[in-house]
Amino acid sequence: MGNQLDMAANIDALLAGLAAHRGEWAALAVQQRIALLQQVRERIAATATRWIALSNHAKGIAQDSTLQGEEWTSGPWALLSTCDHLLASLNQIAAHGVPGVKALKKRTVAGTQLAVQVFPLNLFDRLLLSGVQAEVWMQPDVNEANLGGNVAKAYRNGGLDGELGLVLGAGNISSIAPLDALHKLFAEKAVCIVKLNPVNDYLLPIFEEIFAPLIARNFVQFVTGGGEVGALLCQHALVDTIHITGSQETHDAIVFGRGADGQARRSANRPQNTKPISSELGAVCPTIVVPGPWTGADIRFQAAHIATQKLHNSGFNCVASQVLVLARQWEHTNDLRAAVRTQLAQAPDRQPYYPGAAARQAQMAQCQPGVVQVNPAGASACRAVVELPPLGTPNVYAHSNEVFAPTLCEQLIDGSDPEQFLRAAIDFCNGQLRGTLGANILIHPATIKALGPRFDELLQELRYGCIAVNAWTGLGYLLTVTPWGAYPGHVLNDVQSGIGSVHNTFMFDRAQRTVVRAPFRPFPRALTLLPKPPWFVNNRQAHVVGRRLFEFQVKPSWFKLPAIFFAALRG
Repeated sequence: MGNQLDMAANIDALLAGLAAHRGEWAALAVQQRIALLQQVRERIAATATRWIALSNHAKGIAQDSTLQGEEWTSGPWALLSTCDHLLASLNQIAAHGVPGVKALKKRTVAGTQLAVQVFPLNLFDRLLLSGVQAEVWMQPDVNEANLGGNVAKAYRNGGLDGELGLVLGAGNISSIAPLDALHKLFAEKAVCIVKLNPVNDYLLPIFEEIFAPLIARNFVQFVTGGGEVGALLCQHALVDTIHITGSQETHDAIVFGRGADGQARRSANRPQNTKPISSELGAVCPTIVVPGPWTGADIRFQAAHIATQKLHNSGFNCVASQVLVLARQWEHTNDLRAAVRTQLAQAPDRQPYYPGAAARQAQMAQCQPGVVQVNPAGASACRAVVELPPLGTPNVYAHSNEVFAPTLCEQLIDGSDPEQFLRAAIDFCNGQLRGTLGANILIHPATIKALGPRFDELLQELRYGCIAVNAWTGLGYLLTVTPWGAYPGHVLNDVQSGIGSVHNTFMFDRAQRTVVRAPFRPFPRALTLLPKPPWFVNNRQAHVVGRRLFEFQVKPSWFKLPAIFFAALRG
């Protein structure tokens, strides 16, 4: 009882301190924000090595493992590059009143929708991620003429009184919580309290050191604890808004409550907690493989790509591929299926560090016939492929339940004509798979060329917050110039992948989706300099490339590029 009282008193004190500074933060001059964010940026480099060591220890990653590359790119590098992108936007706001969207390349998709290219932004982008491109497709009522009036809403409204936002962090990717905090602080102008997930709350001292300049002025605070702390924060009178990265179950418990009463409230859409809440809640994410003139080398490369979409971070990603959508009559389907299973089996062993993985996989196996084990003998975690029943089979468990573990499902769809198949696959994903966070499309360049303008029209029909063409939607998370969240339109009592978005360092107010594109083939088979990407699970130099990319971001220099390229080409 005493501990609970101490906990409540500590939270009361933290929230009171933050609440007292809501107005100060909302009114703070942009140049002062820039100075504070620059101090945060400088502290990332000082803590990065300790950050990686803590993550490796918690996840069971050996000191010499290539898997460290995942931790470098999705941890310190993602946070550092986000600071740089935000600093660029803030400097533009200071000079011109809005982020620098006017200079970005724009086009009209299928004659109806504005697309703004947000990556690459400079020559270093073009060299380090050669051939990678990202666009933000705006909602239909946004056009080039009114785009400037649909960015950085918090900076257009000078009369903000200030808000106190609660950020409920996720436990899988280490940069999620601090990135969400940066969005609250700098895009929404809200002070915030960040509760770390118990799975990765070992990073508390790292984040407190990084954000120390903001903590000292009571603009942000970090706390740890379980569900009781989260519940206390969600219900606290001083908390104005909530953002959660997690599961729909947790979201619904916050909004509607638990048990029979919570279910009744959800059915009637009568929230118990009426605070505004934004969310990113995962999905049953697909990878659509479009029939085309693939070679044996294409099959091998894309099989490693698919295995990465599943096994990155041991499968504990909200945007991990869960359903591989294949054309039944395509001549290469069985070869690709076999190659994917080989890559799944041969990928480096990973600890199933995230709680409940074995239980979720067992539940999948119990509810979904067709499970095939592909993990090698002695593996730390089970890896499995599930051969799903034909389309039209009712109540397919794998279509509605995110496994959040290294299990990949295969869904065969009739058709070998690329356009016919892609239309059928899009209808299947939109209509049968739960959630709208991310969808991947693997398609040969010759097939894209043959489809012509119809390809963009088909992408318009695919209702996901991030679409990756010959890339993984995880890249949409890592770039952070792009908005990250579900496709707009979900509602509180059927929230699916969530409401709202984060990252989005250009601060677009009315973005609809992100579209990321990458080369179908790696260098030297493609006319780009991009070799096997460092996030691929079979990249033998991922740990070296990941760290060198971070060191480059700390202080960009032409002299650092050769070492990065040398390691990348050896991957």
